[in-house]
Amino acid sequence: MPRQTYCLFVTSILQWSLLVSTTTLTGTTMAFQVGQVISPSWTTRSSTSSTFTTVLDAKASKKKKKKGSGGGGTAAGIKGFGASSSSSKGGDTNTGSMDRSAEAMAFYKLLEDNGASDNLKRVAIGMFPLPGGNKLRGIMALKDMKKGDVIIRVPYEMAVNLGAEGEDPTIPAVQLLRRYCNVLNNNDKDYKEENDSGIDRTTYYKMLPEYKGDDCLGSTDFFSNEALDALQSPLVVEETLKRRERTKNRFQMDVASDESFPKWIDGTTDLTDEHLQWAVWLITSRVLTVQGDVDEGRSYRLLIPLLDMCNHDRSSVHVLTGRAVPGGELKVVAGGPIKAGEQINICYGGGVAGNDRFVQDYGFLDHEEAYKIVAMQLYGKQRILEGVGKGRTMIVTDREKTMEALESTTVQEDEEALSSEKDPSIRSAIEYRIGVKKALEKYA
Repeated sequence: MPRQTYCLFVTSILQWSLLVSTTTLTGTTMAFQVGQVISPSWTTRSSTSSTFTTVLDAKASKKKKKKGSGGGGTAAGIKGFGASSSSSKGGDTNTGSMDRSAEAMAFYKLLEDNGASDNLKRVAIGMFPLPGGNKLRGIMALKDMKKGDVIIRVPYEMAVNLGAEGEDPTIPAVQLLRRYCNVLNNNDKDYKEENDSGIDRTTYYKMLPEYKGDDCLGSTDFFSNEALDALQSPLVVEETLKRRERTKNRFQMDVASDESFPKWIDGTTDLTDEHLQWAVWLITSRVLTVQGDVDEGRSYRLLIPLLDMCNHDRSSVHVLTGRAVPGGELKVVAGGPIKAGEQINICYGGGVAGNDRFVQDYGFLDHEEAYKIVAMQLYGKQRILEGVGKGRTMIVTDREKTMEALESTTVQEDEEALSSEKDPSIRSAIEYRIGVKKALEKYA
């Protein structure tokens, strides 16, 4: 989801700027709705005292009092990358409980050891309830915050820089796959990433969505042919197949032919193009494109620990700011008041991405506005953001081809098919075409 002059991108690239004054930030992976310019006073830390000294101290305190008592996925990935054990949507996900698992505590320690400990006074990884007793992982506020307060602050040196911005997600995916395997292969904690700051990111890489896990399987990149056909969207299918082919070619050129490329993280399994396909999905769904030095005029693809665990909410008013420069900071600034326990969400796709992008790049479906965007593209009233026909309105032949596919079944037939379908990917495809058809009728 990356590439363009947006601040966030549908493929996975988010553009950042020091000062934001427009109504949206767009990039390739995510986007934020922005209401005002970020003034210097906004970026100062809140003086409000925290409930906890830090998240780590909270755990230590609990252990001291209770002598070791414990602390407290969907094929569609729900609405982001915190990871979940259910494909359900909706539910009261406004308040959560802090994640004190061993994995989370190790990640908090990584933040504390690398100049980001102040975040642990404001936020933590949270588990938010979903229907059916399942939980969604995201970022939770530990204290009340006001508009203009810094919510998340990550030193640039903590980010994983995957190179300059570009159109092809397979290129940074190769670099990410190499780093991931080198760091986790045989638990090689002594491995230091070349051209980075020497930070051991083992705990961060372990927090990424797992290979062939439920989160990635919601993307069309992993759909069966039957699920792709069920979308009734020829352009989405065309782009998906092209990306798969590009991934296979890249694997042969840059992975299979490179004898120095590491094995999978178990230390013995040879990599396949499916491993690279998973890495490409991480790029399109998770990487942010961030502007570098003002004079340089370049942007870079970054994985940003903690920030990339924020889930999606199209109505989010929080603002992304910062630059990819040594000594720089990458921040999420509150665009409105926040209550302790609330989930901190951001807006993916700059507020202008439709569900044609979400189902491909992220692996989930958004609400009505995201279907309206697809409908407006099919009516020729809105330009295509990314992919086939990017930057222009959909040509007549593509519109006719898509409309013909959608007309092959009625909404009633689709809903009947959905009621009996068990396969998560096919269900997602049917939900997609139902949403598009209803939007076409509503906004005709």
